[in-house]
Amino acid sequence: MTPPEHETPGPGAHAPQSSAAPRTPYRALVVTASNRASAGVYADKGGPLIAEGLAGLGFTVDGPQVVPDGDPVEAALRAGVAAGYDVIVTTGGTGISPTDATPEATRRVLDHEVPGIPEAIRAEGLAQVPTAALSRGLAGVASRTLIVNLPGSTGGVKDGLAVLGRLLVHAVDQLRGGDHPRPGSPS
Repeated sequence: MTPPEHETPGPGAHAPQSSAAPRTPYRALVVTASNRASAGVYADKGGPLIAEGLAGLGFTVDGPQVVPDGDPVEAALRAGVAAGYDVIVTTGGTGISPTDATPEATRRVLDHEVPGIPEAIRAEGLAQVPTAALSRGLAGVASRTLIVNLPGSTGGVKDGLAVLGRLLVHAVDQLRGGDHPRPGSPS
């Protein structure tokens, strides 16, 4: 789905007339939560995949920022919200191991949760990978920023991107004050 500011009018169409200033491009930040990747033990694979997927949706993407699990995740999220990103997508730290703390860090930043997003992401992966049910990822809003936790595996990232591709532009439009589309109309 192409963000409205990137759409071009069809042949014979007139550009919409508006007194409002043009909207700024959609901005996204990618944060990878991984003790080992942040220490250079292995390369981050999920973060670049997310950045590529978000760019394909028309977002200007910063990151991935690779940080250790725990408090550094919360710090990165708070900095991203303060910087005014429309979306922050994390990867990693959503499982059940003792060091997986991304959901807790995220919850401390959120104003309210949007539970349908992680439910849809888990459902997307369950048919192929039963362990997708072990993901504890969250999604929610902090100020006007949507934050979404994706699993650390590339498969989990792909499942998450499949879901986000269907709703992310609409969600950002809503956070920017857009109206709900009428039934049957494009969002």
